[in-house]
Amino acid sequence: MTTPSFLVGIAGNVISILVFASPIATFRRIVRNKSTGDFTWLPYVTTLLSTSLWTFYGLLKPKGLLVVTVNGAGAALEAVYVTLYLVYAPRETKAKMGKLVLAVNVGFLAVVVAVALLALHGGARLDAVGLLCAAITIGMYAAPLGSMRTVVKTRSVEYMPFSLSFFLFLNGGVWSVYSLLVRDYFIGVPNAVGFVLGTAQLVLYLAFRNKAAERKDDDDEKEAAAAAPSSGDEEEGLAHLMGPPQVEMEMTAQQRGRLRLHKGQSLPKPPTGGPLSSSSSSSPHHGFGSIIKSLSATPVELHSVLYQHGLGRGRFEPVKKDDVDATNH
Repeated sequence: MTTPSFLVGIAGNVISILVFASPIATFRRIVRNKSTGDFTWLPYVTTLLSTSLWTFYGLLKPKGLLVVTVNGAGAALEAVYVTLYLVYAPRETKAKMGKLVLAVNVGFLAVVVAVALLALHGGARLDAVGLLCAAITIGMYAAPLGSMRTVVKTRSVEYMPFSLSFFLFLNGGVWSVYSLLVRDYFIGVPNAVGFVLGTAQLVLYLAFRNKAAERKDDDDEKEAAAAAPSSGDEEEGLAHLMGPPQVEMEMTAQQRGRLRLHKGQSLPKPPTGGPLSSSSSSSPHHGFGSIIKSLSATPVELHSVLYQHGLGRGRFEPVKKDDVDATNH
């Protein structure tokens, strides 16, 4: 007959294995890049020690099959992670990490197993191993306190992923219920701590999620404003799109000043007998042409002046006297 504790233990196995499997994407990236990058190695070494000790505890505990299965699977995954990290880590990191793995995951674990089997007996053996496992697990659950402090300080949940916080909350809650059903306080105490810390992380996530979204919107607006061209940039871009200016646009300010004609001023006088001599002696009552001359130069006169000043060579032909007379009349 299936008991409630067994069902809860199965649920705990599934959730815990999902937590243990979460770094698979990280190590797939490490293998693809053949480099560990900025990923830290210490959590994998400590988790390997914790799961190994809990596996040993499950072997000592009567009806501890569910404890053995979940932590045995976790220890196998963590051993793969540690091995891959050692393969792709830089030489200096590899040496330091290798020494710690030998000291903790091999030496310390071997000492615990030897002392428990040779020096302790009965309930004392199970209590000693259970107390050690609980202490290490509480330390692991307390590790996210640093990220929680960062969230409060920066008012951003960027460095506290929601999925990890949620599974920490769920894992601690399920195993806390399991510990109550089987009356195992070595399992219950550390997982109750994990449940409380997981709940606190979710509360922080909900409290600062909207603030992070608002900050992201503000940053997007600032980036858009910085990327938007100024009015001067727009004018330069428009001039660039229009291509090189025409000859008239290439004239200097001084030349434009000489050619700008106002009422009461006249063009430089052409030589006597030149093409503009007949137009200069014409009466102001000669119709439309005289009105234009009273305000500014006629198009033909401007044409001739441009040619005389060398601004129209290559584009204008010399103005003939007949054309001037035809325009004035």
